[in-house]
Amino acid sequence: MNNPSADAPTAEAAEIPGAKTRTVVHFLRHGEVHNPTGILYGRLPGFRLSVTGQAQARTVANALADHDITYVVASPLQRAQETASPIAESHGLTISTDENLIEADNDFEGLRVSVGDGVLRRPRHWPKLRDPFTPSWGEPYLQIAHRMLAAANTARTKAYGHEAVCVSHQLPVWTLRRFLQGNRLWHDPRRRECGLASLTSLVYDNDNLVDIVYSEPAGASDPMVTGA
Repeated sequence: MNNPSADAPTAEAAEIPGAKTRTVVHFLRHGEVHNPTGILYGRLPGFRLSVTGQAQARTVANALADHDITYVVASPLQRAQETASPIAESHGLTISTDENLIEADNDFEGLRVSVGDGVLRRPRHWPKLRDPFTPSWGEPYLQIAHRMLAAANTARTKAYGHEAVCVSHQLPVWTLRRFLQGNRLWHDPRRRECGLASLTSLVYDNDNLVDIVYSEPAGASDPMVTGA
């Protein structure tokens, strides 16, 4: 279910009566963000793609140009909408917006959380970290998984027999993948396999999920990189 070097899977509609119908729902993480102060921006408005992020979005659009994409949907946040734009444009589609694809809520939003100079060295913030399994500093993992699954089901229905692209954010995409693979939802953020502008593609036969394929059409990136 995992091949970083693989091309994104395609959907091939069945031509034989009674045969399985293939649908692919691609979850695309947005590109690099312009974030010169290095804060955790979360759901804050006004965070756009950097020049590199814009190039990443175009690269993914080129990689998907020959795919049978009939539905493009994005988180309401600016960076996700901008990542979706070249894909929608190349396929002559309008971007839909789904609140279920939004970034995870986080109590550290707007603050620096990097090691050494971030807020985590201040004792008054430590109580927020009391429960890493829920997590106590933000939206529970299970809630994230359920809303992302709802977005996947909507996209699968909209693009049945074709392909859909859902533009979201690192933690929501990674949480959905772990949920679908039956893995525990709490994890080490440094081990997330969800690079900038990467695709986590859900492959369905009829209504059954049969494969999850990970690919990096815009190249590899560090999951902890500033601007993610």
